[in-house]
Amino acid sequence: QLQLVESGGGLVQPGGSLRLSCAASGFTWDDYAIGWYRQAPGNERERVAVITSSGITTYADSVKDRFTISKDNVKNTVYLQMNSLKPEDTAVYYCHLVLREVVIRDYWGQGTQVTVSL
Repeated sequence: QLQLVESGGGLVQPGGSLRLSCAASGFTWDDYAIGWYRQAPGNERERVAVITSSGITTYADSVKDRFTISKDNVKNTVYLQMNSLKPEDTAVYYCHLVLREVVIRDYWGQGTQVTVSL
């Protein structure tokens, strides 16, 4: 059974750092794109960062130079290192997986809350 289990959210002061983890299991890591989306109250869900099976990474303009996405191929875990956090980064962060097999399917984690506040 495919699972995406997020962890690492919490409360942090502006300028601080957090690292989110998404432990993924139950599928074959062949052709995929995995990453992070976020949704703040009253806002649409937006893409934050993605890494593909070929190692290509993309970032939202609002997080470039502050956030870094990476993947541990041994642990099958994707990380989002978030530095220089701002109050506007406050949101629920979701792990998202797109698998390209016979058909394309996508999956979501349960989300983890990140709050940036004094």
